[in-house]
Amino acid sequence: MHVSDVFGVGADWIQQRSMAARGELENGAPIVFQPCQSLDNAGVLLLLPSLIASGLLSYKNHYHNISKVFYSLDFTVLLLCFMFLSRIKNPEQLKHIASSEFGKLLGIDKVPEAKRLRIRLSEISAQKKADQWITDLFQFWLGDKENQNFFFYVDGHVRVYHGKKAILGKKHVSRQRLCLPGTSQYWINDSYGNPYLHIDATVNEKLLEMLESEIIPQLELQVKGRISKEMLELDKSLDIFTVVFDREGYSPKYFGQLWQKRIAVITYRKNVKDQWREDDFKEYQVEVDGAQTKMFLCEKEVELDSVKMREVRRLTDSGHQTSIITTNKKLSIESIAVYMFSRWCQENFFRYMRLEYDLDKIYQYAVKEINKEVMVVNPDHSKLSYQIKKLSEKINRRRAELYKIQEDSFLDELDNTPKYEKKQATIIAELEALKQEDDNLKAERQKHPYKIALKDMPNHKRYNELVQERNQFINILKMICYRAETSLISLIPSSFKKLENEKRAFIKSIIKRKADILPDYVNNTLTIKLYTMSTPRENRAIEEICNLLTDTQTVFPGTNMRLIYKSATI
Repeated sequence: MHVSDVFGVGADWIQQRSMAARGELENGAPIVFQPCQSLDNAGVLLLLPSLIASGLLSYKNHYHNISKVFYSLDFTVLLLCFMFLSRIKNPEQLKHIASSEFGKLLGIDKVPEAKRLRIRLSEISAQKKADQWITDLFQFWLGDKENQNFFFYVDGHVRVYHGKKAILGKKHVSRQRLCLPGTSQYWINDSYGNPYLHIDATVNEKLLEMLESEIIPQLELQVKGRISKEMLELDKSLDIFTVVFDREGYSPKYFGQLWQKRIAVITYRKNVKDQWREDDFKEYQVEVDGAQTKMFLCEKEVELDSVKMREVRRLTDSGHQTSIITTNKKLSIESIAVYMFSRWCQENFFRYMRLEYDLDKIYQYAVKEINKEVMVVNPDHSKLSYQIKKLSEKINRRRAELYKIQEDSFLDELDNTPKYEKKQATIIAELEALKQEDDNLKAERQKHPYKIALKDMPNHKRYNELVQERNQFINILKMICYRAETSLISLIPSSFKKLENEKRAFIKSIIKRKADILPDYVNNTLTIKLYTMSTPRENRAIEEICNLLTDTQTVFPGTNMRLIYKSATI
């Protein structure tokens, strides 16, 4: 039997693998770098300092190592990050890469096969430490700053479910314009789009419900003590933090309750019917995405549901007035507009993560029961409401047809009146039948309450939920990878003027670039020599980035080898 039939293609470390098979390898395979030339995806090593700076190694505070295996916990975590950054989006895609080539980036003979990696993920998720780790990371990402206001952006994302085990409620998927079974997640990001946390909705909770029950309590816990009580007493207009979200969370009464706890909100106003005079608007210079732009803005104080708030409107070139309301008393009118319209950074984050990191991938399909006392939207009530809505649309179309016939009859000759009367009679009879059907549906809906307890649902329709531990662990790694990319973007020289999406494309091209790996075990250094880019300007940018990364004195995890970055053009 050939060695590759036992340990897989590309396996060279036969002794260590044999020891692991016998349970004699205590802490996993050692990391040993070999001199290599022209390794694919070697540019991913330039992201290692950023990964560490983004808190990757803090998993050691929560997860215990997996003993007596070849692929240790430390190796698995780093492998997954390198995979995601290299756009190898899931374990199955490892089948399509040279495993020994990718293994050399991590100081090992070859990376595991997809089945082995899934086993490691099962062992990691079995420890159930994802909640602790993300809480720790949230504090780390907030930093040590005190007496500073924080801005949190909240938006929902639906992960569509295509399996058969789970019974999930249907959610509206805006990107597909369909209602599909799936799980709702509410993400909390900063004003630059960097993620802090995501919270899973158990059933069909809306944003307002999630704000009240989950999101605001989580944020209060995270920022607790960062603004002193003395400062809040001295300055009655000071808030602890500000939450920015769209119209789905609109509730002036709830905004007033939040302000009593000194939590401010910024959102769009709903049901705006009045128009402000265009003479009231003034031109302001506002910085958006690093570029100066002009906006015509106006601010007035409004009272909604007995809650006083600031309303800021933006006048567009078409004459449309976009209304924003806030309980934040400190922000300038320009800042209110910028913070609200910056909400698109979260939409861009979702799109980028779906395309580049396969955010919607589900890694764990196990299901568990939900507390049967939980109140959920009654599916029968929802079904009837949908039928009533479609019937109402049909009635309105028939009424429009009737109005058109009546108008044509009035304008036409008297001799043609019988023809129009016949058409009117047909439509009127149809409208009466439709109205009767509408009344019947509404009467039937009255028999079904809007919400019911889960225990009152039939067994074959009763909702359950996916076990999220493994999905959450993977999401944390993807969040760290995204933040690492953002950190590297900040190192791009100012002379390298590009838009945000173009800068990220530049980072992707760096990751895909070939490089030489040159270990020096005498001086304990590991030199990464990146191959040339396509233009002189990019090469100059790479040279500057390499110098900055080398100055960080980063040591490759699990070794004492300091990383040195060079460009082939030097």
